Amino acid sequence: MAVKAETEILFKASHRYARISARKARLVMDLIRGQRAEKALVRLAYCDRRASPMIRKVLQSAIANAAQMSGVESENLIVEMAFADEGPTMKRWRPRARGSASPILKRCCNIRIVLTDQV
Repeated sequence: MAVKAETEILFKASHRYARISARKARLVMDLIRGQRAEKALVRLAYCDRRASPMIRKVLQSAIANAAQMSGVESENLIVEMAFADEGPTMKRWRPRARGSASPILKRCCNIRIVLTDQV
């Protein structure tokens, strides 16, 4: 069992309480996971899902964090992890027939992207 002597530097960015369900955001996250950061930005620019502008903004923030923290070029960055976890759900009520009500669940998610430097 070999242990890496060098430690990988991870650059993170997140968007908490994004007003889209985690299930819909995961469809877009699957497109960019494991890609180079520049290629992922291009893919998100041409993706017509509602989650893609939110995820693109988080990816740009992670790239900016990498440039600010250690001066890494964006061509050398890879999307190591990209995931959308469920956030809190807002519960609302919709009036129905004969004075009853039915629930409306307005879901949120937490979008997180982790980049690593390819050496």
